[in-house]
Amino acid sequence: MTFFLNSVLENRAPKVSVFLYLLISLHCFSLIPNRVFAQTSPVFACDATKNPGVASYGFCDTSQGTDARVTDLVKRLTLQEKILFLVSGAGSVSRLGIPKYEWWSEALHGVSNVGPGTKFTSFVPGATSFPQVILTAASFNTSLFEAIGKVVSTEARAMYNVGLAGLTYWSPNINIFRDPRWGRGQETPGEDPLLSSKYGSSYVKGLQQTDDGDSSRLKVAACCKHYTAYDLDNWKGVDRYRFNAVVTKQDMDDTFQPPFKSCVVDGNVASVMCSYNQVNGKPTCADPDLLAGVIRGQWKLNGYIVSDCDSVDVYYNNQHYTKTPEEAAAKAILAGLDLNCGSFLGQHTEAAVKAGLLNESAIGKAITNNFATLMRLGFFDGDPSKQPYGKLGPKDVCTLEHQELAREAARQGIVLLKNTAGSLPLSPTAIRKLAVIGPNANVTKTMIGNYEGVPCKYTTPLQGLTASVATTYLPGCSNVACGTAQVDDATKMATSADATVLVMGIDQSLERESLDRIDLLLPGQQPLLVTEVAKAAKGPVILVIMSGGGFDISFAKNNDKITSILWVGYPGQAGGAAIADVIFGYYNPSGRLPMTWYPQSYVDKVPMTNMNMRPDPSKGYPGRTYRFYTGETVYTFGDGLSYSKFSHQLFKAPQQVSIPLEEDHVCRSSECKSVDAVEQRCKNLAFDIHLRVQNKGKYSGRDTIFLFFTPPSVHKSPQKHLLGFEKVALAGKSESLVRFKVDVCKDLSVVDELGTRKVALGKHVLHVGSLKHSLSVRI
Repeated sequence: MTFFLNSVLENRAPKVSVFLYLLISLHCFSLIPNRVFAQTSPVFACDATKNPGVASYGFCDTSQGTDARVTDLVKRLTLQEKILFLVSGAGSVSRLGIPKYEWWSEALHGVSNVGPGTKFTSFVPGATSFPQVILTAASFNTSLFEAIGKVVSTEARAMYNVGLAGLTYWSPNINIFRDPRWGRGQETPGEDPLLSSKYGSSYVKGLQQTDDGDSSRLKVAACCKHYTAYDLDNWKGVDRYRFNAVVTKQDMDDTFQPPFKSCVVDGNVASVMCSYNQVNGKPTCADPDLLAGVIRGQWKLNGYIVSDCDSVDVYYNNQHYTKTPEEAAAKAILAGLDLNCGSFLGQHTEAAVKAGLLNESAIGKAITNNFATLMRLGFFDGDPSKQPYGKLGPKDVCTLEHQELAREAARQGIVLLKNTAGSLPLSPTAIRKLAVIGPNANVTKTMIGNYEGVPCKYTTPLQGLTASVATTYLPGCSNVACGTAQVDDATKMATSADATVLVMGIDQSLERESLDRIDLLLPGQQPLLVTEVAKAAKGPVILVIMSGGGFDISFAKNNDKITSILWVGYPGQAGGAAIADVIFGYYNPSGRLPMTWYPQSYVDKVPMTNMNMRPDPSKGYPGRTYRFYTGETVYTFGDGLSYSKFSHQLFKAPQQVSIPLEEDHVCRSSECKSVDAVEQRCKNLAFDIHLRVQNKGKYSGRDTIFLFFTPPSVHKSPQKHLLGFEKVALAGKSESLVRFKVDVCKDLSVVDELGTRKVALGKHVLHVGSLKHSLSVRI
């Protein structure tokens, strides 16, 4: 058992049989009920049992509305007490029965112990660890996004009830995966604004929505981050603490802002986190236009705005944006910041008030937003055990149902990039011996990526594959850097096997927060190992890439001896089982790439610091993401294969759409390329597209259907843009009708150079797979 536990900690499982692994796991879990645990209690205010006097306070009176209760609370506080509630480690006011509260908890893809608000103990030793977000996003399944959120919030509430977690979770990360080198791209839903928007709003709904649908209440409070244009951590000496993202108004409103807008408007998120970087010369956490103006003013945030940790300190000490710390504190609060992750506002706000830089009323406004969020969570409603979700506890964490959803999420996300006839799926009855080779073939912690928690258990790729067939195993490299590959041993193993699975890729040592990549090649001697094994192997060779970002694997794509390629992201605690499910055909792959895989030549000529999405041919700049990039790709956004063959037939679509204009509109008397997408002319301006989808294969499977459109060439519009996607399950040799509802002003509009949304006039082309349909938009 000691060897097993040490191996888990070292991120590589021991070479044990699956049967022995299960025995060990069962033995470990069987010990838990026999131990004595000291159950702790949740943190909450208005505890009338301990302090009967609180019953007379208006803020403890649950019969009153949230606004009235918050007003009552704020007016009872002194200036010094108010300042306690501007920081993430909020202080206590014992005279009012308010305990300390830690705001910082994380739940990126499961309850995490990265933030100080959550911890695992022998009482709750782990929580369900879902795939890293980039892989879940590859499922293109909004119902799955929401279902994962519901499980995570249930486990969070269960842990809160025994004093191990908070109620406020700073997830999801919905930044655009703009550059393939970004170390945190793994945390995001990818490069497309629509997918990122759908993921963010769906996951937030799963986290926040209560079972009774009362929007005034929260199950837990989510937070969409990092606002905004944040997608560089540390690249060639440029770090996020000093980086000024120079972004055009067009790119801002067309690419970077839509996910945040959707999170607030569609998801009703309880919080938005501002980022470390500057945007066009201003720190985001000190920009009143971005915070008070857009988030709270235009989008009507019902919640609080929080800084990334120590962001205010960063723009004072690192960016030297203000001359004094008091000015820095005042600028943040006046810009619309409500909560400081860190201690900076706790240290300098009182001095800012005394210096006349800030009024106490501004502090009251900020903490009003913070308290209102806690009110919606039931923090001021007394004993949580008497509230909804009060009966949840350790028994509701790591349930079999939750763990099966983690496996299903990984299965739905895994992307089949290449498959030669006769390769996958492998037959478990025909394979007598399977060679499993590679530095990621038997890893544990690598599978759960970053912002992780402690998983319920692990199933490594080797363990997953060994559950179906006899295997031989060789790491091939001592780690993913692969300074020296075990080529001779690996080729011998492949020669004697019926098929070979190579599990390659990277881990957090090469891509993570605070570390961006500098190239797109598999590291060290990994390509040599793959090539030599493929040359020696006598049966199918399946290359499995475990990573957050994409790679230039042209050498493998073009090598006929490598018969199949799978990208599995960081697939979560059940990743090995899910990989085996796909390889052996227990599951028909349906994942699609949520980001472009570029050739190495792309990063040789494109600096990470260039934020421009659109190409500039005069400077040899090729643009970014599938929407604008004009160069060659290794694989592109939306790529992915199935074991079935699906066909699409357009069943219903209009040939023409007319935009109603006022009689005296200028475009009636002169030629216009576009018209403003304003509310009065957009009302009820929509149409349906119906598709017949057929599964022509023998396998049941899911088809991921993308509806793209290409607008007329005006305003440097995207060459292609995703306006809808659906996931459809079909039995073999069956068909179904799929309907897309297209809102003309929302879905067919583009953003002009000034950041104004316009409907382009002329020929639009709708794409579904190889189908194309022309649509004329006119006045």
